Amino acid sequence: MTAKSGGAKPQVAPEMLNALRWRLVGPFRGGRVVAVAGDPVNPQIFYFGSTGGGVWKTYDGGRVWENVSDGFFKRASVGGLAVAASDPNVIYAGMGETTIRGNVSHGDGVYKSTDAGKTWTHLGLEKTRNIAKVRVHPENPDIVYVAAFGHAHGSNPERGVYRSKDGGATWELVLYRSDTAGANDLVIDPTNPRIIYVSFWEAIRRPWEMISGGPGSGIFKSTDGGDSWTEISRNDGLPKGVLGKIGISASATKPGRVYAVVEAEDGAIFRSDDGGETWQRGSEDRNLRQRAWYYHHIYADPQDADTVWLLNVEAWKSTDAGRTFEVVAVPHGDNHDLWIDPKYPLRMIEGNDGGACVSYNGGNSWSDIYNQPTSEFYHVATDMQTPYRIYGAQQDNTTMTVPSRSPIGAISRVEEFAVGGGESGYIQVDPRDPNIIYAGSYGGYLTRYNHATGEHRLINVWPENTLGSGAEDARYRFQWTYPIQISPHNPDEIYVTSQFVHRSNNGGSSWEIISPDLTWHDPETLKSSGGPITKDNTGAEYYATIFAFAESKLTPGLFWAGSDDGMVHVSQDAGKTWQNVTPPDLPDWALMSIVEPSPHDAATAYLAATRYKYDDFSPYLYRTNDYGKSWVKIVDGIPSDQITRVVREDPNRRGLLYAGTEAGMYVSFNDGAQWQPLQLNLPVV
Repeated sequence: MTAKSGGAKPQVAPEMLNALRWRLVGPFRGGRVVAVAGDPVNPQIFYFGSTGGGVWKTYDGGRVWENVSDGFFKRASVGGLAVAASDPNVIYAGMGETTIRGNVSHGDGVYKSTDAGKTWTHLGLEKTRNIAKVRVHPENPDIVYVAAFGHAHGSNPERGVYRSKDGGATWELVLYRSDTAGANDLVIDPTNPRIIYVSFWEAIRRPWEMISGGPGSGIFKSTDGGDSWTEISRNDGLPKGVLGKIGISASATKPGRVYAVVEAEDGAIFRSDDGGETWQRGSEDRNLRQRAWYYHHIYADPQDADTVWLLNVEAWKSTDAGRTFEVVAVPHGDNHDLWIDPKYPLRMIEGNDGGACVSYNGGNSWSDIYNQPTSEFYHVATDMQTPYRIYGAQQDNTTMTVPSRSPIGAISRVEEFAVGGGESGYIQVDPRDPNIIYAGSYGGYLTRYNHATGEHRLINVWPENTLGSGAEDARYRFQWTYPIQISPHNPDEIYVTSQFVHRSNNGGSSWEIISPDLTWHDPETLKSSGGPITKDNTGAEYYATIFAFAESKLTPGLFWAGSDDGMVHVSQDAGKTWQNVTPPDLPDWALMSIVEPSPHDAATAYLAATRYKYDDFSPYLYRTNDYGKSWVKIVDGIPSDQITRVVREDPNRRGLLYAGTEAGMYVSFNDGAQWQPLQLNLPVV
């Protein structure tokens, strides 16, 4: 990473800041995991790769997990993980997941450990950004293959299958499809390591849609360790139309048997018994193939050729070679990776949106997921209690509040509880009564929770559930994580935003619109998402929404609003009129992540924006001192490839700013003129 230094010196000597420390307050509830692996020798040792917290290891079968990558990784998202079968000291981690959500975090290539995770070395491939799988030759830990998907939000040539024969010291691109299709799955045939199967996936995540499928998708086979490849996508029995995402696996007990789960108009589970020359259709159950871009993982049992596992919203198992499947209960939904011990297949580790879990009885029971501090929270809020409580909404889970500290010496699970809302929302606490909590979630879901009575009251602006519908069908376009604000001047006034600003004067009992549409609302961005095979409309794809909103703490009725399609507006008359004050040098279509009115000067506000969904990873921070008439870009000292998610001003000291990026924390003591790291002991997350 390179930083824009501007020649300025840090305002505070780093050694003085080093006296500060970050303190982990939890909760110890697992977050998304898309990469897992097991030690081939020690039955108690497993690893998982977090999508936001690096690599973790257990020595006791999943009872206790510890991070082994902090201090070595520059990025936190792990997409692929492999332990060498011939030497369990050798571990490879491919960075940047390929379950390409709108908020997916990219990686920086491949890391390697030769001492079972104690230390790590970076091996390059930074420009791949998102890696799907890492596979190691079963007899030689120096031969390793990487399935690189590439950029999630744009085209790039650093895609395909990479091979190293010297432990990652050098890499060669042995299979390339196009700059829009990357390698998605890769399996080395357990019966013959010269045979390799790989699937390619043409896909892109744009701000308003998820596209999966195209001419770049397909299946390829090598019989010489990757020196040459043959496409087998159109072999007899496979779908003939457009292909999307494909998962693939090879049997260890029946040479030539291969399983595939294929996204296509006539997709299904497929089985080949002749190395991919011909295929037979298995189950066509849509539950096995729903939302293919997020799942589509299949695993052959290492000792029973007719047993195959498939991961989707639920975990599925077939014992009749893929003809029928039954659900296997796991601790959490949305399942992404599975490692099965090749010698003792009852021993396994599974990764899902709730963490990683271990089983020693073939999935009949699993280890706990309430022992991993890897939760992904969208936003953070606090209340006015002493000690104060901290609130957030966890991805694919509930909202959660924990105390900032506890009189019993540790913050325990009995002190945690959900506060309404759902997985993706903002949370606001009534400053007069910390029992009254407003919390949101996707689809415009909004609740008022009274912790004293346990009452949850639904206070949605509009009662219609738009899940499954395109944005053009929605009366109000509420973003996946839409803003909620309690007025700092009147706690009975609540504000939420769709493409409009909505206000309630009675705690959510009724609502009024106080703005026009404050977005560009290009009709091309307001269509049903997905295709060309599978539609995907969960609300995450809703675009042309007000993504950031805040009222000045100094002046009632001074509102700031920023859209996810490139606009900033201000109102100085409680919403009667609005002025477009978008920074003129901010590139088009930026997402306004946070707008922060200064608590010290009503005319001053700060803006954090991103354009990573347009494959632009530059930082965008701005300051205005005249109600948005002019803006100054304030990124000096922040690395040029760090996405800027948030900026805040200290409520007690004017010009003391904090910024959060995709990989770290920064502080400015001079109103943004110069930034310096405030990472300290905070892990890369």
